[in-house]
Amino acid sequence: MSDFFDCLVVGTGPVGMVAARGLAQAGISVGLIGPEPNLSRDGRTVAILDKGVSLLQSLGMWDAAQKNSAPLTEMRIIDDTGSLFRAPPVTFRAHELGLEAFGQNIELTDLVTHLSKCLETQTTIHRLSNTVKQFSRKADGVIEVELTSGHKVKCRILIGADGKNSQVRDFAEIKTKKWDYPQSALTALFSHERDHEDRSTEFHKRSGPFTLVPLQGRRSSLVWMMPPKEAERISRQSNEHFARLVEKQAHSLLGKMTLESQIGLIPMSGLSTDIYAKDQIAVIGEAAHVFPPIGAQGLNLGLRDIEALLKSFSNDLSDQALQKFDRDRRRDVKTRTMAVDLL
Repeated sequence: MSDFFDCLVVGTGPVGMVAARGLAQAGISVGLIGPEPNLSRDGRTVAILDKGVSLLQSLGMWDAAQKNSAPLTEMRIIDDTGSLFRAPPVTFRAHELGLEAFGQNIELTDLVTHLSKCLETQTTIHRLSNTVKQFSRKADGVIEVELTSGHKVKCRILIGADGKNSQVRDFAEIKTKKWDYPQSALTALFSHERDHEDRSTEFHKRSGPFTLVPLQGRRSSLVWMMPPKEAERISRQSNEHFARLVEKQAHSLLGKMTLESQIGLIPMSGLSTDIYAKDQIAVIGEAAHVFPPIGAQGLNLGLRDIEALLKSFSNDLSDQALQKFDRDRRRDVKTRTMAVDLL
């Protein structure tokens, strides 16, 4: 195995794996650094919107995963604030926009499993199943990465897909802005008596949105936003009591509900960077931006990062190409940050 690559991607989550696949298929030599993905089921799901699904399809990374996903053909919003003057329920239908579905909802573990299998068949991606000890820049501009194993590899372009506590971002000295929201999210998976009919339902409650998103069969994922103290209290309830509470909050829309996972408790926070690339280094995914689990922005924004990166590198693997990527992403992410804050 060569110790020099055109690109080194740090991070083995979905964004890192998809980025490595896209770069390799573009004929770029790629090393992917990070531990083997965690495949334990923790109840988290991701709703991949139509454009994200299209990107995965173009890279040959979706067909196998699709059998574990559920299409989102309708999105219903219900005012459940208890106000005297309430807005009527609104339903958005994908076919009205010429789409088969707005996107696909899939358990994160299933998605990661399928993405990992895709990389196993991509012989031009060199897996370095290790963690980073340190980075350095050589006199000729080449970036060297020393792994905790002691092995050293070098690259022309370094890409950080290593999450909100990104080592790559710190090495590049890219500044961040961090903030907290006055809410936490409860997440869980449920089976239920009635068919969801591929329709996600978001109840707007006084404490925050309560959203049920379809999974395969008569199953759905929950994201329930509320003040942190209330979320912590509810998360300590028994599985049976929590399921009854969720069924009540959903007005028995899906009939009796049975908890199928642990109850996740996620403090809501945000992160943005002032730039997305500098000096032969780019950051993507949560290394560049962190959003609450509303509006399906998280992974989808990471996939948009990858699409922009591949477009920028289509003719030129250089720092100039990274500057184009930086300009494109700043505009898009700023707009979407404002939209999520309004939610």
